[in-house]
Amino acid sequence: METIIILLVGVLVSTATYLLLSKNLIRVVLGTAILSHAIHLLLMTMGGLKMGSVPILGDQVDTYTDALPQALILTAIVISFAVTAFFLVLVYRTYQSTGSDNLYELKGPQDE
Repeated sequence: METIIILLVGVLVSTATYLLLSKNLIRVVLGTAILSHAIHLLLMTMGGLKMGSVPILGDQVDTYTDALPQALILTAIVISFAVTAFFLVLVYRTYQSTGSDNLYELKGPQDE
């Protein structure tokens, strides 16, 4: 199962790279969102599926489940949601002020 998820992560990273290299600002924002989802899947896969009890110390349980991967993924989801929302607001304000979402047009004539 891990092999299939790793292949899915590879497909998501390649799709995100393609979108990040485009000249449309919305595609760049979508590329960062897809890349963050790929990283979430990678963290979840690297954490692995561990069978055991809750991580509360006691005498009856021999194996414990590590809660660190879930905590890292939850933190990464919240941070990526905030960054995506910020990027969307930034793209919207850029489009309002310049009237374009093309990265080549936003460079200006002095860079050509």
